[in-house]
Amino acid sequence: MVPEKDKESQADLSPRLVSEIRELVATARQQVVQAVNSTMVQTYWQIGRLIVEDEQQGDSRAAYGKQQLQRLSSELTREFGKGFDVTNLRNMRRFYEAFPIRDALRLELSWTHYRILLRIDNLQAREWYMAEAASQHWSSRALERQISTLYYERLLSSQDRTAVEQEAEARTRPLAQQAARHYLRDPYILDFLDLPAERYLEADLERGLIDNLQAFLLELGKGFAFVARQQRLTTEDQDFYIDLVFYNFKLKCFLLVDLKLGKLTHQDVGQMDSYIRIYDQHYKEQDDNPTIGLILCSQKSEAVVKYSVLTDSAQMFAAKYHPYLPTEEELRRELERERDLVQQQIAQAKASGMELTHSPTGG
Repeated sequence: MVPEKDKESQADLSPRLVSEIRELVATARQQVVQAVNSTMVQTYWQIGRLIVEDEQQGDSRAAYGKQQLQRLSSELTREFGKGFDVTNLRNMRRFYEAFPIRDALRLELSWTHYRILLRIDNLQAREWYMAEAASQHWSSRALERQISTLYYERLLSSQDRTAVEQEAEARTRPLAQQAARHYLRDPYILDFLDLPAERYLEADLERGLIDNLQAFLLELGKGFAFVARQQRLTTEDQDFYIDLVFYNFKLKCFLLVDLKLGKLTHQDVGQMDSYIRIYDQHYKEQDDNPTIGLILCSQKSEAVVKYSVLTDSAQMFAAKYHPYLPTEEELRRELERERDLVQQQIAQAKASGMELTHSPTGG
């Protein structure tokens, strides 16, 4: 006779039970996200309205923009945490000016959606993209993709609208699936809720390599000081993240490090140049030397390392920077060595069923 406990363990799990719970949890999560997004959009619209109304009472719009917004940003940041820097406050003002009728807002869309829509100068196109993003449930990445491929303009000029729509739907579907998995990684949601602004890395390999590269550069003894990890740079219309930021006291300059798991592309180099320009504009002091970029690409078979400087800094890089920087060959060897080590750690952790913890090994 089979014991009652063994009978229970042998019973099949009801697919209907799993399906119903899965649907319940997914719906609840979506409702939470929708509630946060809706509240955030309405709050930022109201903040934009208050700024514009207060601004209209001042003597000088330009003076207001430089002085009052900075003071307002400091006060709000002190009390509510991140999310109220001058750039975001300026976007709230632009948001109200672009969408002055509150009831016309589509609350299905997030603040990130609206920041993207603000870049569109054509009023008809902007309203069309807003309506389509809401009705088609586009993620913010999908909306950005549609705008960058001139979806609106192509539909207007195409004689085969169905083909254009089918192609767009096929390209945006994977982006919607990604958005559903990563909804709480939106930095604006984290800022609005005043949650820890950690940016989650996607792979144990990437996390381990950054841990070890950080230790390696600090242990060189050539003036490196750690500044930030996964530092977020915010521009008027986009956010960027830099894997590692150092300051070198001997060179009197910042070093920006970006890690890529894959092949080095022209886009990677151009992106680093953008990081350098942003850093030179917003972080570099007058007596600092120009910022240096360092791109590390770890491929399956090899590692590629490239220093990046702006054209007008090339002579200084060649003459002054080299004695204090590890060579590209040294970094390449270190990257390959650390990749092998981290891959072994990951394999051992998976084999033993343990969670991988990273301990920087240095050089």
